Amino acid sequence: QVQLVESGGGLVQPGGSLRLSCATSFSVFSSYTMAWYRQAPGKQRELVADISSSGGRSYYAESVKGRFTISRDNVKKTVYLQMNDLKVEDTAVYYCNIPNFSQPWGQGTQVIVSS
Repeated sequence: QVQLVESGGGLVQPGGSLRLSCATSFSVFSSYTMAWYRQAPGKQRELVADISSSGGRSYYAESVKGRFTISRDNVKKTVYLQMNDLKVEDTAVYYCNIPNFSQPWGQGTQVIVSS
């Protein structure tokens, strides 16, 4: 079982920025696509962004395109999500996981965007 430990969330005003991190214990981290998901209150968990094993390809949900940037450090076995120009509707618990090797969800990191 792979450990996924998300961090970096917090309370931020609209227009602000946060950088999320997801540290893993995944021994073959560099071989797998990684992804960020989020779950807003009362809603289903949704895919926010993913990044290929080498970092050369990424996907973004339409709602975050142009504002969020996913990246990874294969040496540190960590995936990041830089979130800029945050909106109230970005409020959610953010999780990382391995799309093609799904693991038990971590505790997530809470992001609250509010004035």
